[in-house]
Amino acid sequence: MIRGPPGAPTNGLSLGDSLQASGGGASMERLWGLLQRAQQLSPRSSQTVYQRVEGPQKGRLEEEEEDREEGAETLAHFCPMELKGPESLGSRPGQPNLIPWAAAGRRAAPYLLLTALLIFTGAFLLGYVAFRGSCQTCGDSVLVVSEDVNYETGLDSHGGTLYWNDLQAMFLRFLGEGRLEDTIRQTSLRERVAGSAGMAALTQDIRVAFSRQKLDHVWTDTHYVGLQFPDLAHPNTLHWVDEAGKVGEQLPLEDPDVYCPYSAIGNVTGELVYAHYGRPEDLQELRARGVDPAGLLLLVRVGVISFAQKVTNAQDFGARGVLIYPEPADFSQDPHKPSLSSQQAVYGHVHLGTGDPYTPGFPSFNQTQFPPVASSGLPSIPAQPISADIASRLLRKLKGPMAPQEWQGLLLGSPYHLGPGPGMRLEVNNHRTSTPINNIFGCIEGRSEPDHYVVIGAQRDAWGPGAAKSAVGTAILLELVRTFASMVNNGFRPRRSLLFISWDGGDFGSVGSTEWLEGYLSVLHLKAVVYVSLDNAVLGDDKFHAKTSPLLTSLIESVLKQVDSPNHSGQTLYEQVVFTNPIWDAEVIRPLPMDSSAYSFTAFAGVPAVEFSFMEEDQAYPFLHTKEDTYEKLHKVLQGRLPAVVQAVAQLAGQLLIRLSHDRLLPLDFGRYGDVVLRHIGNLNEFSGELKARGLTLQWVYSARGDYIRAAEKLRQEIYSSEERDERLTRMYNVRIMRSWTHDAHRLVGLEDPSDQSDDMDSEGQPLGHSRLAYTWQNWDNPPSSAPPCWLPSYSFHCLPNTSGKKKHVHTGPPYKVTAWEVQKAKDIQSIKKCFPSGNEMGEI
Repeated sequence: MIRGPPGAPTNGLSLGDSLQASGGGASMERLWGLLQRAQQLSPRSSQTVYQRVEGPQKGRLEEEEEDREEGAETLAHFCPMELKGPESLGSRPGQPNLIPWAAAGRRAAPYLLLTALLIFTGAFLLGYVAFRGSCQTCGDSVLVVSEDVNYETGLDSHGGTLYWNDLQAMFLRFLGEGRLEDTIRQTSLRERVAGSAGMAALTQDIRVAFSRQKLDHVWTDTHYVGLQFPDLAHPNTLHWVDEAGKVGEQLPLEDPDVYCPYSAIGNVTGELVYAHYGRPEDLQELRARGVDPAGLLLLVRVGVISFAQKVTNAQDFGARGVLIYPEPADFSQDPHKPSLSSQQAVYGHVHLGTGDPYTPGFPSFNQTQFPPVASSGLPSIPAQPISADIASRLLRKLKGPMAPQEWQGLLLGSPYHLGPGPGMRLEVNNHRTSTPINNIFGCIEGRSEPDHYVVIGAQRDAWGPGAAKSAVGTAILLELVRTFASMVNNGFRPRRSLLFISWDGGDFGSVGSTEWLEGYLSVLHLKAVVYVSLDNAVLGDDKFHAKTSPLLTSLIESVLKQVDSPNHSGQTLYEQVVFTNPIWDAEVIRPLPMDSSAYSFTAFAGVPAVEFSFMEEDQAYPFLHTKEDTYEKLHKVLQGRLPAVVQAVAQLAGQLLIRLSHDRLLPLDFGRYGDVVLRHIGNLNEFSGELKARGLTLQWVYSARGDYIRAAEKLRQEIYSSEERDERLTRMYNVRIMRSWTHDAHRLVGLEDPSDQSDDMDSEGQPLGHSRLAYTWQNWDNPPSSAPPCWLPSYSFHCLPNTSGKKKHVHTGPPYKVTAWEVQKAKDIQSIKKCFPSGNEMGEI
């Protein structure tokens, strides 16, 4: 008989009886027969049955073995039972053998279970709170992590992981297949002045070259900017003026095409004085020697500072105009190297700033309305380049005190004098033209962080042949595009997007790059990782300089150890550098100059940037910004080492791009800012008396530096203790590293955190932090002490093109919140000066 579960009532019926009663008939009989046959075929087993023991041992249960028998009936019901364990040796019959620990364990089991549950719950809550707290330390950075990104493993097309050695070998293999030298030669032979027909043809060719490599996206961005050109019908002139003020003989300017873009228009008359390089200390030296520059024309040498700085300094000291000439003593006297012709003048713009000076702070998109203001960096006095031959004629006429020994040159057989000399009349007739310029973009999309861009760019335009100025950079850019496209076809896929850009309008003050930054600033200052400039990359081969931000110093050191020196066989670039100076960064690292396209990325958008340059040992490259900047002259200056030097720059830039785009964590040394700020504080201490007289103190700088150091160390510890393979954490930390300047160090220079979700809202209820300008405050005349923030009117601008290269909608953006003091060295806006009454709070940038 098949027994039911213990305690289940059967009402005296077997299972067979139940089946027959429930249905009857042949089918039920067949089922019952199958069950009986299965029981007969199965091995007979014993079953333990518990029965009540009657008599004096009432309450004990006795086990007995009972064979299963067919038709046996189960008990009607089971009485309460007490389980009995095996009797131990020596136990007396008739006495129960109880186990105390078993009973205690049964009673304690619920409490143990509850305790374990409480411990687990407490540990879970503690871990959750700790993790949530660490996320909250990054502020609004966590918001970026929530974006939809498809994370993939870093595998090549064959399923294997690409490590640094693999990528380095792949990069060098494909880079070696290029023809850099031929591209430099061909590019330098083409006309490519911004806005010219030759530039339009070159633009089309480079876009085709980008498209041929099958990049993910290729597009062109057009800006309509105000450029200044010479008026060939009314060329600029220079005349002698006699003592009676009558205009006399004209001095022939050998090349009417050579001019200073953005010079003031008109004519001025005054006596001439020699002012060395036109630095403030030079003009102060003039005054100290009894020659006041006010009301005079200045003759200054090319070099040391930019044309724009020379003209601005002359204007500040009251001069009426500036003549700029190349001094032979400033260039190499090696007879085996070519020298600049004495009839050649040097070109250079005089706008103290970058971008289109007629739309300061605004992108020059077509049909966009701008306020009728111009940049305060435009000079109010005329300037004109002249050749060394014309300068020698002028210097011979100068009288007055003898110039200091360090001011002397090689143009005369006698010492230079300061002047004043004969009267001169300078007339400048340049004209302004609205000119379309085109930036060309090519993108390799990243696999894990496609919305973070590593940007590399090179100027395409040139006033003359521009072999060193822009042909070298353009050739390296095209070669890197080809190399990285080949790497992608062979399994490489960067974590972050690579954005290759060919800039237009660079000779007019990085107009193309600055206008692009102005148009897309709200995106780029959050999404651009680093900008790498290829401009002026090869101006010699003796020394290597990197003009860069502190964030990149450690990475540059690492990459220098991977690149062979082009002129010291068997040495890396790093070994070449430390051979002359063990403190390598003192030998290599330089600040970004304003005439670099990389300057706008750092000073305007807050993006770390770097520009590489190979230089001559002691003398400057003489042909830059002249019509003699040809491939042949560059090749002679480098004495046949041009291919090796260009290849070294390409390797350096390419390996830097691999590290920045491929490393899981961005290789940016965010802790170095603490040392840099401390060094600058030491320089400011020299002016502590003057600062105190103005009511200023450096204590807030010390405090801000301490806050930054602690924040950087906290971030470093969080990264160290985090899970390496957690993609969301990796992205979050990369966002925080990218914002290490604006998120943590902004207080050091008064920068507003761009991710700050403050209570300040625009008219549409949007946070102001996402549409904020970043200006630099170096070289201000009056240090900021107090002023409230001020608003500019809203304006229309284009959104960043999407990944297909098509522009999105045009909309009226929220107004910019700008700095509370006048900025002298970046693009400022004159119309906001009236908004700055005195107050009691430090203004915001």
